[in-house]
Amino acid sequence: MRSPTNPQISRRAATALTACALTLLAAATSFPAFAEDPAAYPTKPITIVVGYPPGGSTDLMGRLVGTELSNRLGQPVVIENVGGAGGTIGAQKVANAAADGYTLLVGANNELAIAKLVTKNVKYGINNFTPIGLIGSQPMVLVASTKSGVKNANEFTQLVKKNPGKFSYGSSGVGTALHLAGEMTKEQGGLFMTHIPYRGVAPLTNDLVGSNIEFGVFVLSSGLPHIKAGKVIALGTTEAKRSQATPDIPALSEFPQFKNVDITSWFALMGPANLPQPIAAKLKKALNDTLQSPDFRKKMEAAGSGVASPDVDMNKFLNTEIAKYTKIVKFAKIEE
Repeated sequence: MRSPTNPQISRRAATALTACALTLLAAATSFPAFAEDPAAYPTKPITIVVGYPPGGSTDLMGRLVGTELSNRLGQPVVIENVGGAGGTIGAQKVANAAADGYTLLVGANNELAIAKLVTKNVKYGINNFTPIGLIGSQPMVLVASTKSGVKNANEFTQLVKKNPGKFSYGSSGVGTALHLAGEMTKEQGGLFMTHIPYRGVAPLTNDLVGSNIEFGVFVLSSGLPHIKAGKVIALGTTEAKRSQATPDIPALSEFPQFKNVDITSWFALMGPANLPQPIAAKLKKALNDTLQSPDFRKKMEAAGSGVASPDVDMNKFLNTEIAKYTKIVKFAKIEE
């Protein structure tokens, strides 16, 4: 004869089975997103975050690189513009993202190497990223308004030295690479000028063209159209050598008083910290192949940018850049 079912035992069994199922479910969902097997990466679209609105130099780099990575990795690459706070909001988003290779950053030196030196609110550091590789760089250019009366870097130096504190130069904001380039120029030349931070390149351009400010610093690609149109006067670029894109504009370093001026605006592909090695290696290969593509090089040069070498040691490069910026920030006492 069959024994009657004990309701208490059934309830205990059901409770135990439920607990077991919940435990298994929790364990399954707690696995990292790359549990799909890093060797199979990528199996879905990749997002590249750009910390600026569409249309700027970093956005252009992101879109050029995104197209190339998509072609080489066989998955769509979507550009997500997360503007604000000088690129740091976008960088923070990537620093907080899952280390699965599906959220990457195309960032500039502003948010990757300078921001933490000048802004206390920046919580991330370079250790919160996995460097994939350097994409390229372009110099900045020191310009004068057409009514300033100067035509070259020597005349600029003479005018400012004769009138300490009388003249100003503008940049696209406090703590940007443009600001630091201006301060490096001041330090090297022994000049006393006032920095005027603008909320972006557009208002700076308006004031320079309208001669409401005497001098300014542009990223080369932003300044070149106005230089060619004769609306501002190029005094010198900020890399150690003349840019191939503008061989007719001297480098500031060609003038003895600015011989050590060497600062660029650069762009890098980064992932969140602790990116699995197989994923990082696959991304690095795709980027390296991109950097050696003649078509990519042609597009970069048209934008006024040089293409980085695939052999750049990113850790050494970043540490060297941060050390350079730290010196300038201390000299200029820059802080937000």
